[in-house]
This record gives sequence, structure tokens and C-alpha cells, in this order.
Amino acid sequence: MVHEVVVVVFDGVLSLDVAGPLEVFSGASSASQGAYRVRTASLGGGAVASSCGVGLVPSVALERVGRVDTLVVPGGSGTREEQPELVGWLRENAGGVGRVASVCTGAFLLAGAGVLDGLRATTHWAFCERLAREYPLVRVEPDPIFVRQGRVVTSAGVTAGIDMALALVEEDLGRVVALEVARHLVVFLRRPGNQAQFSTHLSVQAAQRVPVRDVQHWVAEHPEGDLSVGVLAARVGLSPRQFARVFAREVGCTPGRYVERVRVETARRLLEEDGAPVVAVARRCGFASAEVMRRAFVRVLGCAPARYRERFGSGAA
Repeated sequence: MVHEVVVVVFDGVLSLDVAGPLEVFSGASSASQGAYRVRTASLGGGAVASSCGVGLVPSVALERVGRVDTLVVPGGSGTREEQPELVGWLRENAGGVGRVASVCTGAFLLAGAGVLDGLRATTHWAFCERLAREYPLVRVEPDPIFVRQGRVVTSAGVTAGIDMALALVEEDLGRVVALEVARHLVVFLRRPGNQAQFSTHLSVQAAQRVPVRDVQHWVAEHPEGDLSVGVLAARVGLSPRQFARVFAREVGCTPGRYVERVRVETARRLLEEDGAPVVAVARRCGFASAEVMRRAFVRVLGCAPARYRERFGSGAA
């Protein structure tokens, strides 16, 4: 049976939130001899204007879609305005859909319809606080790229919709098809859903002083090196005490905490993509031992390296 995918469109929708999942599911359909039928739908079936001004002509009226196996609700500036008719349709019909997904601020439309009540969910980092404030029944998680709970999946901004769609394709059709689509789109097959929306380098503030900012880049490029406070301080011509004080003030965390986070992030990527033993990964990332890396992983990610690889490595199911 063909899997029916419907992507909702409305005035003010973000075109990339629509195009990303569409390209993934359409590519997967081509790679699997028509496993998906992919359509766009608007209330009444009329054309809509995206947030960037590009007009979108839907395939069908939302009221006439029939069976829906996967419903994708994109975000965009249109979600910041009242959408009573669309929210009403979602409230009445989302319960009968096999799988419901949102991209970016599309989570607000699902939340308004009560679909996310009592569930974990995410959205674009800039709107997580607002989503939690306006919908207290939703357990908002600001960090993950996407969150799945049962048949409901919510994702962060723009490209996270592609990650989410690839994960759903892999679930439906297997890794081979998902990999073929990812290669065609020139994207990673799998960024795990609980990967942070920001890398360490983006999640902290960049130092205003150029020498301190250069140290941040040096740490990111040389995680395996001696990154003690004394060595880093010497690079900028400050005493260790002065450097620690300036770094914490400008970056927002201590040098030691920053180094740990960069090393954990580097190790995480290696565990996802590389089959090297955990001991070797620890050495390549500058940890004194595998046990030191394990403790850092538990502090930063909440799980041990071996468990992380089991869940998100390239050989994971």
C-alpha cells in the first residue's frame, strides 16, 4: 500500500520547511518504486504566499485529502498569527493520522490543536521559551534537533525538518533508501534527534577580544592537544588567573568547561561515524583515559560513550 504523505501549506509558511521534507519523501518514493505519494494541501485548496513571497499551489484541498499516513505541518511567520480554521482542522483530524510531524514553529499549530498536550516536543531554539509559556501542557525541550514521542514528531528549524524526514524514511524503508536520498541531497544521513541544535562553538558566545576568540578556534581545531589553562593563557600572553577570568567573562563558561564540551562534541562525532575503539576515540580527543571520557559524556550528554555509539553510530539499527 502506498504511504500517503501530506504537507500542509498556508499563507506565511516558510518555503524551506515545506521543500525539505517534500524533497526527502519524493526522493525516497523515486528510490523505492513509488512507496510514497506526496501532496501539499491548503484549506480550500487555494494558492498561498510563503514568507519569502514565493507562491505555492497545493495539490489538494486539506478538507479532501482522504487517508493520511504522515502529516507534516511546517512553520513560518504565518504561525505567529491566528489560524483558527487550520488549528480547528488539526484538532478534528490529527487523531486519525498515522504519524504527525512539525517543522520549526509548526509546533505552535499542533500545540494549539492540543496534539502536543502531555508530550515532549521541540521547535526552533528562538521560540522554545514562548512555546513553553503559551502551552504549559507541552514539555518543551530546547536542545534536540527533533523529538519523537509515539506517533508525534516535532523538529527544530529548517534543516532539522530534513533530518526528521530522513529518519522517518529510514524507519519506513530502511537505511539503504534513506542513504540514497541523503547522498542525492548531499546531507548527512543521520544527525541523531537528541543532537543539540547548536554545536559547542555556536552555543556559547564568541569572545569580543580577538586573542580570546582565536583561542576558542584553537581549542576546536586541536582537541587532542594540551589545553590546560596555563598553555592557553600563554597563547594570549596572560597569566593563567587573568586568562581564566577574561575567558569566563567573555565566553560565559570556564576554559575547562569549554574544553570538555568541545572534546565531548568531537568524540560524539567520531562515535557516530568511526568504528575505532572507545579507548582510541578518547585518546584522539584529548581525554586522559576512556574513563575520563565516560564521566564527561555522562555530565554533558547524560549517557556513556558505548551507549551513545549503540544508539547513534553508523551501525545502529
